[in-house]
Amino acid sequence: MNKRTACHARLPRQRGQSTVEFVVLALVLVPLVLIIPLLGKYMDIAQVAAVASRYAAFQSTVSHSGALGGWKSDALLAQEVRRRFFSNSDAPVKTGDTAGDFNAHRNPLWSDHRGDPLLPAFAGNVAVQATHKSIAQPFGALYAKGLGLPQDNLVTGRITVDIANVAGFEPFDTLNLSVSRATTVLADTWAAGEPAMVEDRIKGDGENPLGPFAYKITDLAAAPIKPFLWLEFGAPPPDIGRVEPDRVPSDRLK
Repeated sequence: MNKRTACHARLPRQRGQSTVEFVVLALVLVPLVLIIPLLGKYMDIAQVAAVASRYAAFQSTVSHSGALGGWKSDALLAQEVRRRFFSNSDAPVKTGDTAGDFNAHRNPLWSDHRGDPLLPAFAGNVAVQATHKSIAQPFGALYAKGLGLPQDNLVTGRITVDIANVAGFEPFDTLNLSVSRATTVLADTWAAGEPAMVEDRIKGDGENPLGPFAYKITDLAAAPIKPFLWLEFGAPPPDIGRVEPDRVPSDRLK
């Protein structure tokens, strides 16, 4: 057998090698091609949930029914969050607009490889919660009371998104993924009408003569040592309890 005959004899054994290699690689690469975009969609939903929690928290400080003078109910706040954050990106901002469970209102990117939505029902997949809690830290509650500030102004907006499973795609078909993001805001609804109100609030008014920082008691206790401070350092002693709300530091006036 010559060299050419031997070469032709080996050719039938090599046929189909490329096909086998392609099939083996496809078993690895095809799932990766499907998983990477899906993970990106999960991350996008988580990011939107974080932004929506900030909206819910700040809205709850001014317009939620739990806030002072608020008018938005839990249902109305949830309705706004679903439509403005989890609906299509060009959703208009208007009163009473509700996100519908149909493709025109859905984000077109939030779907699996089959085109099934990851959030099939807005009301069932997106939960919105706004809570108001009191300040539990002892010193914080003490000073808040002394300044006449509200003590139940710790507002939390929490968004929980239940993402639908991807049918026929392990392990995402039984993942039951739930994404939760929360933002907490310490709101202060007190405002002063004039500088005298600020001074009275800090130093203590008629209702609270000692004030939250007890300036009057501190000033009396420091009175005996004030002359010695003057002689020692050659400068006026500290004026304890002095409050000038309208005074601007000199370096800010240049």
